[in-house]
Amino acid sequence: MNNPGVLPSQALADMIARGEIIGTPAIDAAQIQPASLDLRLGTVAYRVRASFLTGHGARVSERLSEFEMHRVDLTNGAVLEKGCVYVVPLMESLALPDGVQAVANAKSSTGRLDLLTRTITDGGTEFDRVPAGYTGPLYAEICPRSFSVLVRPGMRLNQIRFRAGQAVISDADLAVMHAEQGLVSGEAVISEGLGFSVDLSAGETGLVGYRAKPHTGVIDLDLIGHYDPAEYWEPIHTHDERIILDPGAFYILVSREAVHIPPDCAAEMAPYLAMVGEFRVHYAGFFDPGFGHDPAGGAGSRGVLEVRCHEAPFVLEHGQIVGRLVYERMSEVPKQLYGADIASNYQGQGLKLSKHFK
Repeated sequence: MNNPGVLPSQALADMIARGEIIGTPAIDAAQIQPASLDLRLGTVAYRVRASFLTGHGARVSERLSEFEMHRVDLTNGAVLEKGCVYVVPLMESLALPDGVQAVANAKSSTGRLDLLTRTITDGGTEFDRVPAGYTGPLYAEICPRSFSVLVRPGMRLNQIRFRAGQAVISDADLAVMHAEQGLVSGEAVISEGLGFSVDLSAGETGLVGYRAKPHTGVIDLDLIGHYDPAEYWEPIHTHDERIILDPGAFYILVSREAVHIPPDCAAEMAPYLAMVGEFRVHYAGFFDPGFGHDPAGGAGSRGVLEVRCHEAPFVLEHGQIVGRLVYERMSEVPKQLYGADIASNYQGQGLKLSKHFK
């Protein structure tokens, strides 16, 4: 960890060996990603009245006694119901050194199911943020927004990324990187990260995205390539390069730009400024080193956008800037890249639903 930056897969393996990341049961090597670690659900879910942050000096276990409604045993599988909030102790805990902090995020498939999943900690005052030197348990707060889901212990809905020191790449350095390596196809819009826009150009079919249906069956998260998209999603078509977002509706769209994350970088997708419209983009924001990287089989990979409209209907038009990628330096190049020698479901993707659909 001599170099500042996001810690790669080999550094995560070293942290596990030193007892800085603890798994009960032991962490499986398959959980280690190029720049993050998958986190596993434990055996019980606490149904709570409302989402909460723990607060300085408090433990999650103490706050659960204030908000718990009932407990759900996950041992043999259980349904987490749409519109409800659950807190699930994770199988991983941390004993971080003083110089290492962490940030968590939902995994791609979790976000594409509109399964709001955030990490909370003892003493936490922010979701998905773990301060340097934190020692203690990790919990997932889960709120299914569009679909009820069947979960089991060991399922991996969120992931955690560790960093030492300052890692964010400046706009000036991003401009140089784009000139040398091509971070996005087309013109780069660089302002506090790399801007990206929505693709509503359609083709002959006019298909530009999907909207979640309001009344559907349960999705078993263990079933891959199993469900008929027509049972859960309404296709969105347009021939005038714009759509109107309905308040409260959840959409899967795609970026106009192909995205490239070089092997020595990681990135996180951040929402664009709220002033641009009544919507929020992307609930699962980690992009691993090697995503969209040609030697790793990723040329032409675009970003899938998870979009939720807020209070008012909003016209979204082709090419509108909807988010930005914040690039960070890796402390060293990972020994494994996204899409190269590991199971990577979304390398080379275009408009694509989660892996659970045919």
